Amino acid sequence: MGIFSFIKEAGKKVFGIDNSDSKEVGVKDDLKKNENAARKLEQTIKDLNLKAENLKIHIENDMAVVSGRALDQATREKIILVVGNSEGIAQVDDRMDVQNAEPEAVFHTVERGDTLSKISKEHYGDANQYPLIFEANKPMLQDPDKIYPGQVLRIPPLGDKR
Repeated sequence: MGIFSFIKEAGKKVFGIDNSDSKEVGVKDDLKKNENAARKLEQTIKDLNLKAENLKIHIENDMAVVSGRALDQATREKIILVVGNSEGIAQVDDRMDVQNAEPEAVFHTVERGDTLSKISKEHYGDANQYPLIFEANKPMLQDPDKIYPGQVLRIPPLGDKR
């Protein structure tokens, strides 16, 4: 799919990565911090039951490289969003394969004042389709009223509920 941009500070601590209290003194420490963050993200993806064979995440500076083989396009996109919506990640380089090819979703960056209904109206022309967006972003979203500016959401093709 390519390289995706995210707002680096928007996902602060959403998935358990906290860079704020570390006192790195050199390149070796930065590498260790990035390795730990990558392992935490891999575990978060596993905990969210997003299945991918041979999933590997490598973080360098503010870019995460994700590789492996996802079951389907929806899982691939959710993995990208889990990684990109995390503190300190500004870009995700998607190098994953997909077992079952499907149409790609559109990504939407939440702005101040956005609601799922407003986003649904913008993308589908119908505010009442917001449950489709909510379902497409589970398990990362647990409440349709809890989205935040800078968060990136999947907007699947109309009729796709994954």
